[in-house]
Amino acid sequence: MMDYQKFVLGNGLQVYVHEDPNTEMAVLNLLYKVGSRNEVPGKTGLAHYFEHLMFGGSEHVPSFDTAIERVGGECNAFTSTDITNYYISLPAINIETAFWLESDRMLALTLQERVIEAQRNVVIEEFKQRYLNQPYGDAMHHLRALAFTKHPYRWPTIGLEVSDIENFTEADIRDFYETYYRPDNAILVVAGNVTLDQIERLSEKWFGTIPVGKAHLLRPVSEPPQTQQRTKTVFAEVPTDSLYKAYHMPGRLEAGYLEADLITDVLGFGRSSILEQRLVKNTEVFANCRAYVLGSVDPSLLIVSGRMEKGFTAEQAEELLDRELESFKVSTISPKILQKVKNQSEAMRSYEGVHLLNRAMKLAYYAHLGSPELYEAEYTQKLKTKSAEIISWANKILVPENASVLYYKQTPQEGGVMQNETEAVA
Repeated sequence: MMDYQKFVLGNGLQVYVHEDPNTEMAVLNLLYKVGSRNEVPGKTGLAHYFEHLMFGGSEHVPSFDTAIERVGGECNAFTSTDITNYYISLPAINIETAFWLESDRMLALTLQERVIEAQRNVVIEEFKQRYLNQPYGDAMHHLRALAFTKHPYRWPTIGLEVSDIENFTEADIRDFYETYYRPDNAILVVAGNVTLDQIERLSEKWFGTIPVGKAHLLRPVSEPPQTQQRTKTVFAEVPTDSLYKAYHMPGRLEAGYLEADLITDVLGFGRSSILEQRLVKNTEVFANCRAYVLGSVDPSLLIVSGRMEKGFTAEQAEELLDRELESFKVSTISPKILQKVKNQSEAMRSYEGVHLLNRAMKLAYYAHLGSPELYEAEYTQKLKTKSAEIISWANKILVPENASVLYYKQTPQEGGVMQNETEAVA
């Protein structure tokens, strides 16, 4: 793990400093411990919507982007199920500007009606374009809602329904801001050509007097164990059928998480993976097939998905896929394949270490998990994981009663038999 130093302000803001004198740049990364897992039914998508509001101006900064551009910087943000992350890259000599901007919108964000409505329209349009009007765009809406019955992971970060976004009130928005956008719910990372003394001074100057927020933070309810396979069929105007199979798996800090990650690496990462070789290259059914984990903090999903070639159904594809999964569960992963997968992890780790922004974001993310030291510990443990351990977890996770299956199918042609959208427990 990269070198870092840490201190905590009196208001609870955790600050991490990564000094790198070999660059003229600096990054200020501010992570808030709030995502869609902190939402409630009827108000879904609020965390992502609020990310947009954060660029609508604050008390002393009417235009956030303009202020950044004036000092040669750039900024962006993203929201996930678990966090909302804001980052600014700029010449290190101008780092105080980043402190000024982020502290001002933590303390005094502009929540005027014109800003609220303008960003509401932007998010609604994003929802429609990316999820409702794209082929297969709402697949994860259906799959999450099928796999989860209680936990907020049952809706995507964008939200469950457009109507939720349409109905956010000013009171909803202000309550969200006061609850989650507070120093004691945030992690600040400053990386680049900076010094600890400098960042201690700037942190105290710009963030030290910001008060803590409301005491109540919403914790999501636990998802009950799944005991029966669930299936759902959706018809839409798409070019071919698609198949999605989701299996419940351990959370990010739980035993089995890394093994589940390695399961998907062996099964579906890259052109030499099992699913690519056996289902895509050696059958006429699959146009593509991949496996991945969602990587969420709470127990989440291992997903295997594929697109069919024209003329083949999702049900036909599932039969072939299940055969490969069952074969994998009684196999032994060869040392060559396992080492290749681990080499890919090492290559990714090296790539992430090259870029200053990636280093800052990794530092913030693992600090949010509990400690930046977890990054190195996780990597070391992954390299030590044996084939038998991976297969053992495959036999715990890849079982029919733990599966939620989405058949995303072409709307039958005129004259064909049209079925309604169905959902059943099988």
